Amino acid sequence: MIEVKDLVKRYGDTAAVNHVSFQIHPGEIVGFLGPNGAGKSTTLRIMTGFLPPTAGEVFVGDHSAQEDTKAVRRLIGYLPENNPLYEDLRVREYLAFRATLKGIPRKARKGRIQEVLEACEVTEVKDRIIGACSKGFRQRIGLADALLANPPVLILDEPTVGLDPVQIVHTRSLIKTLSADHTVILSTHILPEVEAICSRALILHHGALLYDGPVSELRQGLGGEAGGLLCTVSADAEAARRCLEGVEGVERVERLATAEGPPRFHILTAQGKDAREGIFRACAAAGLPLLELSVQQVSLEEAFLSIMTQENSSEVLS
Repeated sequence: MIEVKDLVKRYGDTAAVNHVSFQIHPGEIVGFLGPNGAGKSTTLRIMTGFLPPTAGEVFVGDHSAQEDTKAVRRLIGYLPENNPLYEDLRVREYLAFRATLKGIPRKARKGRIQEVLEACEVTEVKDRIIGACSKGFRQRIGLADALLANPPVLILDEPTVGLDPVQIVHTRSLIKTLSADHTVILSTHILPEVEAICSRALILHHGALLYDGPVSELRQGLGGEAGGLLCTVSADAEAARRCLEGVEGVERVERLATAEGPPRFHILTAQGKDAREGIFRACAAAGLPLLELSVQQVSLEEAFLSIMTQENSSEVLS
Protein backbone atom coordinates (compact mmCIF):
# COMPACT_ATOMS: atom_id res chain seq x y z
CA MET A 1 0.00 0.00 0.00
CA ILE A 2 2.77 2.48 0.99
CA GLU A 3 6.41 2.30 0.01
CA VAL A 4 9.06 4.79 1.10
CA LYS A 5 12.37 4.46 -0.76
CA ASP A 6 15.60 6.05 0.49
CA LEU A 7 13.84 9.25 1.55
CA VAL A 8 15.97 12.33 2.27
CA LYS A 9 14.93 15.83 3.30
CA ARG A 10 17.59 18.45 3.95
CA TYR A 11 17.37 22.01 5.21
CA GLY A 12 20.76 23.43 4.40
CA ASP A 13 23.32 21.15 6.02
CA THR A 14 20.73 19.58 8.35
CA ALA A 15 19.18 16.24 7.36
CA ALA A 16 15.65 16.19 8.82
CA VAL A 17 15.08 12.81 7.13
CA ASN A 18 18.15 10.74 6.37
CA HIS A 19 17.83 7.83 3.87
CA VAL A 20 14.65 6.32 5.35
CA SER A 21 13.02 3.28 3.71
CA PHE A 22 10.03 1.16 4.78
CA GLN A 23 6.81 -0.45 3.54
CA ILE A 24 3.35 -0.43 5.10
CA HIS A 25 0.82 -3.07 4.08
CA PRO A 26 -2.99 -2.84 3.91
CA GLY A 27 -4.74 -3.19 7.26
CA GLU A 28 -1.70 -2.47 9.44
CA ILE A 29 -1.73 -0.10 12.41
CA VAL A 30 1.79 1.32 12.49
CA GLY A 31 3.18 3.53 15.23
CA PHE A 32 5.58 6.20 14.03
CA LEU A 33 7.72 6.82 17.10
CA GLY A 34 10.46 9.24 17.99
CA PRO A 35 11.35 12.19 20.20
CA ASN A 36 10.46 15.73 19.15
CA GLY A 37 12.55 16.73 16.14
CA ALA A 38 13.14 13.12 15.04
CA GLY A 39 11.73 13.74 11.54
CA LYS A 40 8.30 12.14 11.98
CA SER A 41 6.13 15.05 10.84
CA THR A 42 8.50 15.87 7.97
CA THR A 43 8.27 12.29 6.71
CA LEU A 44 4.48 12.32 6.93
CA ARG A 45 4.22 15.62 5.04
CA ILE A 46 6.34 14.16 2.25
CA MET A 47 4.19 11.01 2.20
CA THR A 48 1.03 13.09 1.81
CA GLY A 49 2.52 15.21 -0.98
CA PHE A 50 2.54 18.45 1.03
CA LEU A 51 6.34 18.66 1.10
CA PRO A 52 8.83 17.72 -1.63
CA PRO A 53 11.76 15.47 -0.69
CA THR A 54 15.38 16.33 -1.37
CA ALA A 55 15.85 12.78 -2.65
CA GLY A 56 14.03 9.45 -2.64
CA GLU A 57 10.51 8.39 -3.54
CA VAL A 58 7.16 7.70 -1.89
CA PHE A 59 4.45 5.54 -3.46
CA VAL A 60 0.89 5.15 -2.20
CA GLY A 61 -0.74 2.37 -4.14
CA ASP A 62 0.64 2.77 -7.66
CA HIS A 63 0.94 6.55 -7.39
CA SER A 64 4.02 8.67 -6.71
CA ALA A 65 3.49 11.25 -3.98
CA GLN A 66 5.65 13.70 -5.93
CA GLU A 67 4.46 13.08 -9.50
CA ASP A 68 0.79 12.26 -8.91
CA THR A 69 0.05 14.28 -5.78
CA LYS A 70 -3.70 14.65 -6.35
CA ALA A 71 -4.21 10.90 -6.71
CA VAL A 72 -2.20 10.25 -3.53
CA ARG A 73 -4.19 12.80 -1.54
CA ARG A 74 -7.40 11.05 -2.59
CA LEU A 75 -6.08 7.85 -1.02
CA ILE A 76 -5.08 9.47 2.29
CA GLY A 77 -7.03 10.96 5.15
CA TYR A 78 -4.64 13.23 7.03
CA LEU A 79 -5.08 14.62 10.54
CA PRO A 80 -2.17 17.05 11.08
CA GLU A 81 -0.78 17.75 14.52
CA ASN A 82 -2.35 21.22 14.81
CA ASN A 83 -5.75 20.07 13.43
CA PRO A 84 -6.72 23.31 11.63
CA LEU A 85 -10.48 23.88 11.75
CA TYR A 86 -12.77 26.79 10.83
CA GLU A 87 -13.89 27.55 14.36
CA ASP A 88 -16.65 29.98 13.36
CA LEU A 89 -18.56 27.28 11.45
CA ARG A 90 -20.93 24.72 12.90
CA VAL A 91 -19.67 21.14 12.80
CA ARG A 92 -22.11 20.01 10.11
CA GLU A 93 -21.38 23.14 8.00
CA TYR A 94 -17.66 22.53 8.21
CA LEU A 95 -17.97 18.91 7.15
CA ALA A 96 -20.27 19.89 4.26
CA PHE A 97 -17.66 22.43 3.11
CA ARG A 98 -14.87 19.86 3.34
CA ALA A 99 -16.97 17.27 1.50
CA THR A 100 -17.36 19.74 -1.36
CA LEU A 101 -13.61 20.34 -1.51
CA LYS A 102 -12.99 16.60 -1.55
CA GLY A 103 -15.25 16.10 -4.54
CA ILE A 104 -17.88 13.98 -2.82
CA PRO A 105 -20.98 13.99 -5.09
CA ARG A 106 -23.78 16.28 -3.89
CA LYS A 107 -26.30 13.43 -3.57
CA ALA A 108 -23.94 11.44 -1.36
CA ARG A 109 -22.77 14.26 0.93
CA LYS A 110 -25.57 14.29 3.47
CA GLY A 111 -25.42 10.55 4.05
CA ARG A 112 -21.63 10.48 4.20
CA ILE A 113 -21.52 13.35 6.70
CA GLN A 114 -23.97 11.49 8.92
CA GLU A 115 -21.83 8.35 8.69
CA VAL A 116 -18.64 10.08 9.85
CA LEU A 117 -20.51 11.98 12.57
CA GLU A 118 -21.66 8.66 13.98
CA ALA A 119 -18.33 6.87 13.42
CA CYS A 120 -16.42 9.59 15.27
CA GLU A 121 -19.09 10.03 17.95
CA VAL A 122 -19.69 13.73 17.35
CA THR A 123 -23.40 13.60 16.43
CA GLU A 124 -24.35 15.35 19.66
CA VAL A 125 -22.37 18.48 18.68
CA LYS A 126 -23.23 18.53 14.96
CA ASP A 127 -25.03 21.89 15.28
CA ARG A 128 -22.52 23.45 17.67
CA ILE A 129 -20.01 26.15 16.66
CA ILE A 130 -16.61 24.41 16.41
CA GLY A 131 -14.94 27.08 18.53
CA ALA A 132 -17.31 26.19 21.37
CA CYS A 133 -16.40 22.49 21.26
CA SER A 134 -13.96 20.88 23.68
CA LYS A 135 -10.47 19.83 22.61
CA GLY A 136 -11.61 16.21 22.54
CA PHE A 137 -14.54 16.96 20.24
CA ARG A 138 -12.32 19.07 17.95
CA GLN A 139 -9.92 16.15 17.57
CA ARG A 140 -12.84 13.88 16.64
CA ILE A 141 -14.12 16.48 14.18
CA GLY A 142 -10.67 16.41 12.56
CA LEU A 143 -10.91 12.63 12.34
CA ALA A 144 -14.37 12.91 10.79
CA ASP A 145 -12.91 15.27 8.17
CA ALA A 146 -10.09 12.79 7.44
CA LEU A 147 -12.66 10.03 6.96
CA LEU A 148 -15.11 11.94 4.74
CA ALA A 149 -13.88 10.61 1.40
CA ASN A 150 -13.46 7.11 2.88
CA PRO A 151 -9.71 6.90 2.09
CA PRO A 152 -7.93 3.55 2.46
CA VAL A 153 -5.09 5.20 4.43
CA LEU A 154 -5.32 7.33 7.58
CA ILE A 155 -2.30 9.33 8.76
CA LEU A 156 -2.77 10.73 12.25
CA ASP A 157 -0.11 13.08 13.60
CA GLU A 158 -0.17 13.31 17.43
CA PRO A 159 -3.97 12.77 17.62
CA THR A 160 -4.19 12.80 21.44
CA VAL A 161 -1.92 15.75 22.29
CA GLY A 162 -3.64 18.06 24.75
CA LEU A 163 -6.47 15.66 25.61
CA ASP A 164 -7.43 14.69 29.13
CA PRO A 165 -7.18 11.01 30.19
CA VAL A 166 -10.84 10.23 29.42
CA GLN A 167 -10.60 11.86 25.99
CA ILE A 168 -7.38 9.93 25.27
CA VAL A 169 -9.09 6.61 26.02
CA HIS A 170 -12.04 7.50 23.76
CA THR A 171 -9.75 8.62 20.91
CA ARG A 172 -7.60 5.47 21.12
CA SER A 173 -10.70 3.29 21.06
CA LEU A 174 -11.99 5.16 18.03
CA ILE A 175 -8.69 4.73 16.17
CA LYS A 176 -8.70 0.98 16.84
CA THR A 177 -12.26 0.78 15.50
CA LEU A 178 -11.35 2.70 12.35
CA SER A 179 -8.44 0.34 11.67
CA ALA A 180 -10.90 -2.39 10.67
CA ASP A 181 -11.42 -0.62 7.33
CA HIS A 182 -8.30 1.53 6.99
CA THR A 183 -4.53 1.29 7.09
CA VAL A 184 -3.50 3.56 9.97
CA ILE A 185 -0.21 5.38 10.55
CA LEU A 186 -0.08 6.91 14.00
CA SER A 187 2.70 9.42 14.64
CA THR A 188 3.41 10.05 18.30
CA HIS A 189 6.08 10.41 20.96
CA ILE A 190 3.74 8.88 23.56
CA LEU A 191 4.91 5.30 24.03
CA PRO A 192 1.79 3.91 25.78
CA GLU A 193 -0.20 5.07 22.75
CA VAL A 194 1.74 2.75 20.46
CA GLU A 195 1.52 -0.09 22.97
CA ALA A 196 -2.26 0.34 23.26
CA ILE A 197 -3.07 0.66 19.56
CA CYS A 198 -0.32 -0.52 17.22
CA SER A 199 1.00 -3.91 16.16
CA ARG A 200 4.14 -2.52 14.51
CA ALA A 201 6.52 0.32 15.32
CA LEU A 202 8.86 2.49 13.28
CA ILE A 203 11.33 4.47 15.41
CA LEU A 204 13.02 7.58 14.03
CA HIS A 205 15.83 9.52 15.69
CA HIS A 206 17.83 12.37 14.15
CA GLY A 207 16.05 11.62 10.87
CA ALA A 208 17.21 7.99 10.68
CA LEU A 209 15.11 4.84 10.98
CA LEU A 210 16.44 2.89 14.00
CA TYR A 211 13.79 0.18 14.39
CA ASP A 212 11.13 -1.42 12.19
CA GLY A 213 9.31 -4.37 13.68
CA PRO A 214 6.49 -5.70 15.87
CA VAL A 215 5.67 -3.79 19.04
CA SER A 216 5.63 -7.12 20.90
CA GLU A 217 9.27 -7.79 20.00
CA LEU A 218 10.24 -4.29 21.03
CA ARG A 219 8.59 -4.85 24.42
CA GLN A 220 10.41 -8.15 24.85
CA GLY A 221 13.67 -6.31 24.67
CA LEU A 222 14.89 -7.07 21.16
CA GLY A 223 15.72 -3.40 20.94
CA GLY A 224 17.82 -3.59 24.10
CA GLU A 225 18.79 -5.88 26.95
CA ALA A 226 16.55 -8.86 27.62
CA GLY A 227 14.22 -8.53 30.59
CA GLY A 228 15.08 -11.91 32.11
CA LEU A 229 13.06 -14.11 34.47
CA LEU A 230 11.50 -13.76 37.91
CA CYS A 231 11.78 -16.82 40.11
CA THR A 232 10.65 -17.65 43.66
CA VAL A 233 11.88 -20.82 45.36
CA SER A 234 10.71 -22.23 48.68
CA ALA A 235 14.19 -23.03 50.00
CA ASP A 236 17.29 -21.63 51.63
CA ALA A 237 18.38 -18.60 49.60
CA GLU A 238 21.96 -19.77 49.01
CA ALA A 239 20.89 -23.28 48.04
CA ALA A 240 18.37 -21.83 45.60
CA ARG A 241 20.99 -19.46 44.15
CA ARG A 242 23.51 -22.28 43.58
CA CYS A 243 20.84 -24.38 41.89
CA LEU A 244 19.77 -21.57 39.56
CA GLU A 245 23.33 -20.57 38.69
CA GLY A 246 24.03 -24.11 37.53
CA VAL A 247 21.32 -24.08 34.85
CA GLU A 248 22.54 -23.91 31.24
CA GLY A 249 21.90 -20.49 29.71
CA VAL A 250 21.71 -18.64 33.05
CA GLU A 251 24.26 -15.82 33.14
CA ARG A 252 23.41 -13.99 36.36
CA VAL A 253 21.20 -14.57 39.40
CA GLU A 254 20.28 -11.61 41.60
CA ARG A 255 18.26 -11.92 44.79
CA LEU A 256 15.47 -9.35 45.07
CA ALA A 257 14.73 -7.59 48.34
CA THR A 258 11.56 -8.96 49.97
CA ALA A 259 10.13 -8.10 53.38
CA GLU A 260 9.26 -11.71 54.16
CA GLY A 261 8.58 -15.07 52.57
CA PRO A 262 10.73 -17.32 50.38
CA PRO A 263 13.63 -15.85 48.36
CA ARG A 264 12.84 -14.23 45.01
CA PHE A 265 15.40 -13.86 42.21
CA HIS A 266 15.91 -11.93 38.98
CA ILE A 267 17.61 -14.21 36.44
CA LEU A 268 19.39 -12.91 33.35
CA THR A 269 19.87 -15.44 30.55
CA ALA A 270 21.97 -15.57 27.40
CA GLN A 271 20.51 -13.73 24.42
CA GLY A 272 17.82 -15.84 22.78
CA LYS A 273 18.05 -18.59 25.44
CA ASP A 274 14.85 -19.78 27.15
CA ALA A 275 16.06 -21.30 30.43
CA ARG A 276 12.64 -21.91 32.01
CA GLU A 277 12.52 -25.66 31.36
CA GLY A 278 16.06 -26.08 32.67
CA ILE A 279 15.22 -24.12 35.82
CA PHE A 280 12.11 -26.19 36.43
CA ARG A 281 13.98 -29.47 36.01
CA ALA A 282 16.94 -28.34 38.17
CA CYS A 283 14.69 -27.24 41.04
CA ALA A 284 12.67 -30.47 40.84
CA ALA A 285 15.85 -32.60 40.86
CA ALA A 286 17.19 -30.69 43.89
CA GLY A 287 13.88 -30.98 45.75
CA LEU A 288 13.40 -27.19 45.81
CA PRO A 289 9.71 -26.23 45.41
CA LEU A 290 9.35 -23.65 42.59
CA LEU A 291 6.64 -21.12 43.49
CA GLU A 292 7.10 -18.65 40.63
CA LEU A 293 8.76 -18.63 37.23
CA SER A 294 7.75 -15.84 34.86
CA VAL A 295 9.16 -13.72 32.06
CA GLN A 296 10.01 -10.16 33.04
CA GLN A 297 9.41 -8.14 29.89
CA VAL A 298 11.23 -4.92 29.22
CA SER A 299 8.73 -2.06 29.08
CA LEU A 300 8.28 -0.14 25.86
CA GLU A 301 9.88 2.88 27.52
CA GLU A 302 12.97 0.87 28.51
CA ALA A 303 13.37 -0.62 25.04
CA PHE A 304 12.90 2.78 23.42
CA LEU A 305 15.49 4.41 25.68
CA SER A 306 17.86 1.51 25.02
CA ILE A 307 17.64 2.13 21.28
CA MET A 308 18.18 5.86 21.77
CA THR A 309 21.19 5.19 23.99
CA GLN A 310 22.73 2.73 21.52
CA GLU A 311 22.28 5.20 18.67
CA ASN A 312 23.82 8.07 20.64
CA SER A 313 26.75 5.85 21.67
CA SER A 314 27.36 4.98 18.02
CA GLU A 315 27.50 8.67 17.16
CA VAL A 316 30.08 9.32 19.89
CA LEU A 317 32.21 6.37 18.80
CA SER A 318 32.14 7.45 15.17
